[in-house]
Amino acid sequence: MHKPLSTALLLLLPLLPVTSQDTTMMRTENTDTSRAVIYLFEIMEEIAAPAWRTTQRSFEEAVGAGADYILIEMNTYGGVVDAADSIRTKILNSPVPVMVFINNQAASAGALIAIACDSIYMRQGASMGAATVVDATGTAAPDKYQSFMRSVMRATAEAHGKDTLIRNGDTLYTWHRDPRIAEAMVDPRIVIPGVVDTGQVLTFTVHEAIAHGYCEGQAENIPEVLEKAGIRNYVILEYKKTTLDHIIGFLISPLISGLLIMIIIGGIYFELQSPGVGFPLGAAIAAAILYFAPLYLEGLAQNWELVIFIAGIILLTVEIFAIPGFGIAGVSGIIFVVVGLTMSLVDNIVFHFDVLTAFSALLRALGTVLLSMLMAFFLSLYISKKVFTSRKIFLHWALDSVQNKEEGFIGVDKPHYSAMVGKTGIASTVLRPSGKVSIDDAIYDAKAEYGYIEKGTPVKVIREETGQLYVIRIKKEEAS
Repeated sequence: MHKPLSTALLLLLPLLPVTSQDTTMMRTENTDTSRAVIYLFEIMEEIAAPAWRTTQRSFEEAVGAGADYILIEMNTYGGVVDAADSIRTKILNSPVPVMVFINNQAASAGALIAIACDSIYMRQGASMGAATVVDATGTAAPDKYQSFMRSVMRATAEAHGKDTLIRNGDTLYTWHRDPRIAEAMVDPRIVIPGVVDTGQVLTFTVHEAIAHGYCEGQAENIPEVLEKAGIRNYVILEYKKTTLDHIIGFLISPLISGLLIMIIIGGIYFELQSPGVGFPLGAAIAAAILYFAPLYLEGLAQNWELVIFIAGIILLTVEIFAIPGFGIAGVSGIIFVVVGLTMSLVDNIVFHFDVLTAFSALLRALGTVLLSMLMAFFLSLYISKKVFTSRKIFLHWALDSVQNKEEGFIGVDKPHYSAMVGKTGIASTVLRPSGKVSIDDAIYDAKAEYGYIEKGTPVKVIREETGQLYVIRIKKEEAS
């Protein structure tokens, strides 16, 4: 975590002051040091960046508090693979034993996390499994993704080791959690006699999970879980989400991230339509802060990603206001903006895992950014061409009075403007297509008849309409 910058960004968020001491509470006083310390936290949402953040904070505090056990209360229908893999790895590498209480569902990514725990307890009516990788429409992903998920599920089950049995003088080794069963939760082609038939993705009920070694017991609440685990003298420390946790979790959700990207792009678009510091630019800046600040505080966005995004905005600004046409600076600016927005959505920890995991996370983030930018672009076009000109609600934003000739209003041409037609001069500024030209040592507003005209280019006035000069580019030898 980058302390100075993270503190500065935090001050920009409309948050109430929160201290780290607010994140935990003690249910009972631990006056008896002989009692076991249980650290409890919940995963009751989609497995994504907020759940990964909660897990990291909880494990850090559990170790700091000297917890004897970590207990996860779970109810989830799954989520993204990279966040689930990060949580799974955290659990497998934990120096503190981890238990999970499935009080309803541990589907898909939730099943992966549950299997990583040292012991599993389930409530009556709960289920665990169905870990096939699917896309946003619910369709099964290509087999390369399923292959990765199968291997992760299998490796997670194998991490719990084997049991040694002696029968009739023979030594038998049986997995504490059968890897084939974990794999069958992903692949419907796997057949395990007495467990699952072909064509079915495996999902366990509580009784089936107990029978096949994937659940240590049935419990209806936390006290029953601890009783079944043989822990009777204990004190519980519980992770409590703060205002900061809720706001950060809200802002880094995929939907809100996408909306913020749309505001950033839309604000920039409207600001370029009417140059000057105004409401669109302010909205874009506010959205950028709300987009990057929580990601930075979460450790997702790094310094170099922020620098790339800002560099992209600078390149676009230079391209639009200083360099004629649209070339290398503009294209580079767009690429930098997309890279900055995309990489800030990806937790760098995924690059320590399988290449497929990192690639999947990058594609998902890139898809979110590109789709949001595309929607922002077309929505901006619609608003600028339709809403502001046709909806009555916006009419008071612009001058809409009509000055009719019958009421005595007439247009008067400026004689000296009309006399400018045919004269030559020099472009005082870049004409994109509007700008200023110098004719006879005087400066006039002008507009290029077509294309862009660079500063210092000889021009010729070809017509005048309502006080507006229209010019074209000419060769130096044609200038008088």
